[in-house]
Amino acid sequence: MIYNLQELYNILPLIIIGAGILVSVIVEIYSNKSERILQWFSMLIFVAAGFFALFAVENKSVVLQNMLATGGTANIFYFIFNLGAAIVCLLSVDYIKKYGTYFGEYYILIQTSVLGMMLMAGAKDLFVIFLGLELMSVSFYVLAGLNRKKIIAVEASLKYFLLGAFATGFLVYGIALIYGSAQTTSLESIAAGYPQLKGNLIFITGILLFLIGFSFKIAAFPFHMWVPDVYQGSPTTIAGLFSTGGKAAAFSAIIVSLSAMFSGSPDILFAPYLAVLAVFSMLFGSIVAIAQDNIKRMLAYSSISHAGYMLIGLASGNSAGLAGVIFYLAVYTFMNLAAFGIISIIEGKDDTNLNINSYAGLGSKFPLLAALLSIVMFSLAGIPPLAGFFAKYYIFIAAIKSGLTWLAILGVLSSLISVYFYLRIVVLMYFKSADQELVFEKSRSGMLGVIISVLMIILLGLAPGHLIDLISSFV
Repeated sequence: MIYNLQELYNILPLIIIGAGILVSVIVEIYSNKSERILQWFSMLIFVAAGFFALFAVENKSVVLQNMLATGGTANIFYFIFNLGAAIVCLLSVDYIKKYGTYFGEYYILIQTSVLGMMLMAGAKDLFVIFLGLELMSVSFYVLAGLNRKKIIAVEASLKYFLLGAFATGFLVYGIALIYGSAQTTSLESIAAGYPQLKGNLIFITGILLFLIGFSFKIAAFPFHMWVPDVYQGSPTTIAGLFSTGGKAAAFSAIIVSLSAMFSGSPDILFAPYLAVLAVFSMLFGSIVAIAQDNIKRMLAYSSISHAGYMLIGLASGNSAGLAGVIFYLAVYTFMNLAAFGIISIIEGKDDTNLNINSYAGLGSKFPLLAALLSIVMFSLAGIPPLAGFFAKYYIFIAAIKSGLTWLAILGVLSSLISVYFYLRIVVLMYFKSADQELVFEKSRSGMLGVIISVLMIILLGLAPGHLIDLISSFV
């Protein structure tokens, strides 16, 4: 009995979100004020689950018949997912009123997607990864098309669903081949037998298909084709969730499932694949982003290039690389949520103010918004002393330690290219005059969400050592 209580305590973040989903469904069914109740209730359970996960980070254990890990990096991921989702809910309060798109399932689907992310991050079995992935993905497909009055939103949802299902096919086939060769779906057993299994062609093919499936989810080149259209068509706050929580969950699943590959040196079989993916993702995302006029599409291509930077950490194949990837995901969550949050505030009711030129003159008319967006753009570009600089620094150092100096150099070059399209927005805000008056509705809750995200960017930039040391102690 004591042991069972300890298990329940260790998985309390999952229980909080699971119970929260059930309560939210009941509130939606029986309350006429569910819209007002659920937005704050969702934030409450996300903050409670996130901070409890951080508080219990030392409680490392494997529970539920060795299917789920608790503590350590799993809890750090829980914190990233939940705090990110809480900020998304804060940004959504006024945004969904603006479009008149509040539907009962909005906050419930966000909660369900976060539960899926948490299952992926804590998985100790391939089936748990698949369960978490589908829970998250199905929620995302619906959220993408939630504004069903807009054709572009319906198209985004359909495209996300079709390509997501296609990617899932690769993943399931990969899992089948891994099971066929390893005779188990337990990640610990697969990791223990990895030295013998890596000579098995069926196992290698399974791992490759598994990686291809998740390459879609992290939006790596050439599996990125859904990203620009889905980000553009989805509600802006939800696009922020896709680019942060969804990406972080996919990387967490790769890390937990392929831990045997990252045990000290670049894996001779898969490091080249990850390195090539990283190079093409970084360069393609950075170069194509330059040509974008729509700011959501620009951030979509930026998201592809950032996936490339994180893949450098995986290709490095050492603990420094893994710690760098998790730190990068934490920083990237706050950077992108702040960026999409500001866009959601400025965005007009009929998709107006989404052109990059709409931001001209913002510095003189709305100085606080312009200052916050400037900090976010500087951080995304990797300019010190903001958190984005240290995120890239830890990744590049890990690559150099693994002898992949050429990969780090290409990463730096890609960062230099990206400086152009990030600083282009800052130049427009402060050094160009607007052709027409920029009109939008102010949002107190949205501004609060953006300010929290920007404060986290500054805090992690000024004191990155605390978080990287915490992460390094568990990888």
